Amino acid sequence: MRKSFAFLAVGCLTVGLMAALGSAQMDKGSRPSPAAKASCDLGGGKNITVDYSSPRAKGRKIFGGLVPYGEVWRAGANEATTFVTGSDVMVGGTHFPAGNYTLFTIPNKDKWTLIISKKTGEWGIPYPGADQDFARVDMKVSATSSPVENFTIAFDKAGSGCTLRMEWESTRATVDISKM
Repeated sequence: MRKSFAFLAVGCLTVGLMAALGSAQMDKGSRPSPAAKASCDLGGGKNITVDYSSPRAKGRKIFGGLVPYGEVWRAGANEATTFVTGSDVMVGGTHFPAGNYTLFTIPNKDKWTLIISKKTGEWGIPYPGADQDFARVDMKVSATSSPVENFTIAFDKAGSGCTLRMEWESTRATVDISKM
């Protein structure tokens, strides 16, 4: 009887441990909006890195629908989108000292506003408020050549800096970033 009880107890413990480890191993890549990263090499060992979660369109109307025009959007999903720069940079003509920031946007049909917030470490929503903004910068908006299923943040190398590019559905928003 003791042997059976011990065997049953070990079996239950093993199943419980396996379930706990399985859920702990579920990484950000297995989420419906997996983790993604974009970076720009500014030279001299200085980089800009953006960490975000990449939601999928899944046939939904994105801008002007799921993401309303004229309202603050977290520029991704899950945790807040981070913007880390290892050196002082100019973002759309505005000076940003090296440091850690959080990105938000205000999408509109013809123009977006990039919000770079001083508040870091929060979940993607709610927006912490304008009093936490380091600055707001205009972004240029254009159409993509084909539909973009996965929300994407990327950098395109441009001279001594980069162009930050956000794309989803049929919309592209960009802003130039240069090294100081």
